[in-house]
Amino acid sequence: MNQNKLVSVIVNCHNGQKYLEGCIESALNQTYKNWELIFWDNASTDESRKILYKFKDSRIKYFKSEIFTSLYEARNLAIAKAKGDYVGFLDTDDLWIEDKIEKQISFLEKNKDFKIVYSNYWILKEAKKIEIKKFKFNLPSGNITQNLLDYYPLGILTVLMEREIFNKFKFNKTYNIVGDFDFFIMLSQIFKIASIQEPTCSYRIHASNYSSIKIKTYIDELKHWLKTNEKQLKEKGFNINQQKLMLFKLRIKFFLRNFFKF
Repeated sequence: MNQNKLVSVIVNCHNGQKYLEGCIESALNQTYKNWELIFWDNASTDESRKILYKFKDSRIKYFKSEIFTSLYEARNLAIAKAKGDYVGFLDTDDLWIEDKIEKQISFLEKNKDFKIVYSNYWILKEAKKIEIKKFKFNLPSGNITQNLLDYYPLGILTVLMEREIFNKFKFNKTYNIVGDFDFFIMLSQIFKIASIQEPTCSYRIHASNYSSIKIKTYIDELKHWLKTNEKQLKEKGFNINQQKLMLFKLRIKFFLRNFFKF
């Protein structure tokens, strides 16, 4: 396929050495080769930089923040360094299937009415060494705001989107965990979002997942998001009752995940 479009792969890292090598290799193994990797080191104190420098590839670009910031401020700062036509997100404990970029950029180039595409993904349960498909149903496409509010099927690791969107829209840097949710619900009210049914990534579940060790922050941020957005969403005709139930579900979900070690 034509590979004239540059893709910026955003890797945000804070002490991510444990899984970093596999993450970078999954980018290097992409069948689509015209990419740059923006590695944003968010004040790491581990061996992340040393591990990254083992990979001698001019497409990898390293940036170091001298102070630790929220994840979503770090995402914004990394995106500001991106030169690509498209942007994707690969966190240090995640993996991309080798044809992820090729499959998604092909879709976007053929379907110009879409600027954002996401997909299904695999859940890699580290402790049990098993991999299962996250969603067993067809993912929605088009105007999907209500779908996102009902059951949020969009994983940021699966997204590929046009870089120009970030000229106007940014992640809310006050969030540490729910910033993806906030960002894509906002974009879904402006853009149609496409889905690819096949998994293009693997999301690794392990004992130090950020969302697992910051349960209270997760709940507090989601409560804040509801308070901030509930009125305007209802005025637009969206139903967010199920989102309130999610607060309770999250408490149970993450308690069980930690208690039974996945």
